[in-house]
Amino acid sequence: MDFQTCLIVDDSRIIRKVARRIVEGLGFEVAEAADGAEALTYCMGVMPHVVLLDWQMPVMDGLSFLRRLRDLPGGRAPKVLFCTVETRADRIAEALSAGADDYVMKPFDGEILHSKLAEVGAVQSPS
Repeated sequence: MDFQTCLIVDDSRIIRKVARRIVEGLGFEVAEAADGAEALTYCMGVMPHVVLLDWQMPVMDGLSFLRRLRDLPGGRAPKVLFCTVETRADRIAEALSAGADDYVMKPFDGEILHSKLAEVGAVQSPS
């Protein structure tokens, strides 16, 4: 069976741990990165199927990472979910126009993440 990979990009170890538990429960192989630069390096080697992306991070923020990802060979393929505390509509629109597939508000739980991943076609819909 083909496994799907999910790259979790967040500078918070706790958020990465919570997200990892959720997406592993959905059958993903998980990799983690603490910032956009680390994530970009990972994607240059292995293009994940799904990226859960924090917005505010040191070194390279989520939006900068997303723009660079979409320019990589194969970089249009991953489904990217912004996981953010950002609620301003203009900022969310900016993320979507930069190539995000959807966004999830923090804090999120398994149910929310599952339904968002299903919306973008990354997993089966929760029954």
